Amino acid sequence: MEDTIVYLIRHAETAHENGIRNTSEDSQLINEKEILSVEGEEQAKKLSENKELKDIDVIWSSSYTRAKATAKYIAHANDLPFNLDNNLSERKLGNLKELGEFMKGKNTRDPSQEQLLDRTFRTSDGESAEQTRERMNKFFDKILKEYEGKKIAVISHGGSIKFFLLNWCTVNENVKLVYKEDTILNIKSPCLLKLTFRKNELINLEQID
Repeated sequence: MEDTIVYLIRHAETAHENGIRNTSEDSQLINEKEILSVEGEEQAKKLSENKELKDIDVIWSSSYTRAKATAKYIAHANDLPFNLDNNLSERKLGNLKELGEFMKGKNTRDPSQEQLLDRTFRTSDGESAEQTRERMNKFFDKILKEYEGKKIAVISHGGSIKFFLLNWCTVNENVKLVYKEDTILNIKSPCLLKLTFRKNELINLEQID
């Protein structure tokens, strides 16, 4: 029985757009349409050249623009199409005013970090860490059955990846994810994690430089 390898990837760096949060556009639409920066495009191309991402059998991506823009390079390098699944989307921020209230007095400036500590918090039209983890689990349950023994690239988002990894990781005093008490994970943009599964059981998790 061959192990299943999942390369879990956070999209490359996005462009900074001054004023975008002040428009009347729905926060969810804004989030979905964020594009990669010029450096992000270069990061995504370099990532696709990583030897770990050669001979991939199947590629799945969030439907968000920045995830698809990262996935296209891996798809090109492997001469494959990429598939979309909304369960890989970033957790829904929802009402930004409510999110701002939640972040007042917090030690970090990153809501996804704070939601690692308060896993049930959600804005009135947003998602909690736990809700996000549940839908990520639903996606992985499906692909681990469908592609057993294969190499799978999965492109998703920082918050969603962090919350999914809570299945196996703890959160330390610096609000970082820790695997097996000694491996601190840095879910930066971009980020490449290698998860090895035997059936549906994780047997190893490592961060690839």
